[in-house]
Amino acid sequence: MEKTILHSDLNSFYASVECLYNPRIRDKPVAVCGDPAARHGIVLTKNQIAKKCGVRTGQAIWQAKQACPQLVVVKPNYERYLQYSNLAREIYFDYTDRVENFGIDEAWLDVTGSSTLFGSGEEIANAIRKRIFSELGVTVSIGVSFCKVFAKLGSDYKKPDAVTVFSKENYKEKIWPISVSELLYVGRATAPKLAKCGIYTIGQLAEFDVNLIYGLLGKVGVLLHQYANGLDYSDVAANDAQGVIKSVGNSATTHRDLTDEDDVWITLTMLSESVAARLRENGLKCKTVQIYLRDKFLISCERQAKLPAPSFLSTEIAGLAMEIFRTKYRFIEPLRSIGVRACDLVSENCAVQMSLLYDYHRQRKMENLEKAIDGIRSRHGHFSIQKGIMLTDRDLSGHNPKENAIHPVGLLNGPISVQGGF
Repeated sequence: MEKTILHSDLNSFYASVECLYNPRIRDKPVAVCGDPAARHGIVLTKNQIAKKCGVRTGQAIWQAKQACPQLVVVKPNYERYLQYSNLAREIYFDYTDRVENFGIDEAWLDVTGSSTLFGSGEEIANAIRKRIFSELGVTVSIGVSFCKVFAKLGSDYKKPDAVTVFSKENYKEKIWPISVSELLYVGRATAPKLAKCGIYTIGQLAEFDVNLIYGLLGKVGVLLHQYANGLDYSDVAANDAQGVIKSVGNSATTHRDLTDEDDVWITLTMLSESVAARLRENGLKCKTVQIYLRDKFLISCERQAKLPAPSFLSTEIAGLAMEIFRTKYRFIEPLRSIGVRACDLVSENCAVQMSLLYDYHRQRKMENLEKAIDGIRSRHGHFSIQKGIMLTDRDLSGHNPKENAIHPVGLLNGPISVQGGF
C-alpha cells in the first residue's frame, strides 16, 4: 500500500505568534531576534512583510535594519512558542497517531491509515490547515507525498497557508526542476561539490550516474541520489519513539571574547559539567571528548581525543578538553564561541578493558561525588553548589547550560545527538 505522508511547517512561526499577541505590529515588518547584549543578535525568523523587504534569517540585526529601516525587532519567547507547537500537535493527533517532530515548528504525519475516516492526504492537509488558522491564529504550509523527503519539499514549495501535493505521477515535472540545494541534507558544503559536476537541479542529481556520485560524496551521495528519485522508505516515527543517543554536547557564545587560557578553562568547566550531568542522567559514559572553537572572525575548528577509560565525570571531560585546547590550538585570536561534546558513548555498566595505568578506585569515588552533587542541585538548584573557579568570573560562569538543552530528532530513525547551547 502506498504511503501518504504529510509535512507540516508553521509559517514564520515565532514572528506569527508574536503578531498574535501584539496587534499593533501585525501590519509591520517584524523579526524575532536574539539578544545583542548576549552576542546572539541575529534574525531567528521574520514575517512575510519583512521577507519582502529583504530581511533574511541568520542576518545580524544591523544588516536586517539596513535592508528594512522600519523593521520591528522582538525578543523571543520560547515558552510561548512551545505552547503553540504543542497545540498544533494536538490537532495533528486528531488525524493520526504517527507524528514525528522535526523541530519546534515542523512535523511529519503518516496518514496512510486515516483515509477511510478523513479522506485523501490532500483533504486531510486542508482540514489541518484550516483548523490551525481558525483555532491558533497562525498559518501553515503542508506538503503531501508518498515519502518524507518529497513531503518536506512540498511544505517549502508554496508559502504561506498552502497545500502542495507531489505524487508519483507529477514529481518529475514539479520537483526535478527545483534547485538541488533545496533537497534535504544538501547543505552549503555539498551543493558546490555537486555544482562542479554540473548538478544544479534535483532532476540532474536523479539522472546522474550513481557510481560517480558515490565517488564524489560516498554513501551520503548515494542516499541523496535515492532521495532525488523518490526512493525514501523511512517511516514516520511514533511520537514517543526514542532514538539512540550518539553524542551529548553543549556550546556557548560567550558574553565577551575569551582572551586567555583562564577564560577558556572556566567556560570548558561550565560546559563539561552540563555534558557530564546529562550523560549520568542517561546512564552513559563517553570514550572521546571533542571541542569546538570559533574565533571573533567566525573561523571555526573541531579537535578531539580519547579518554583513558569511559567516563561521565566532569573533571575528566573538562581536563581532557583543556588538554586538547592547549596541544591542538594556537591562541592567536580571541574566541567568540566554544563547545564540548562527549562522543563514542557506551553504557555506564559496560565491560571495560582494565589498565594498570589508570586509577579506577579514584574514578569510582569521583563518580559517587558527582552523583551526590546532582542530588544537591536537583533539590536546591544548579548554583547551590559550584566549583570555586566558577566564582572568579560570573560573566562566563553565571549560566546553567543544562537548562538550554535541545533534543533534535533527525529524519532517519537512527542515532541522534543531544546538543545544548545559550
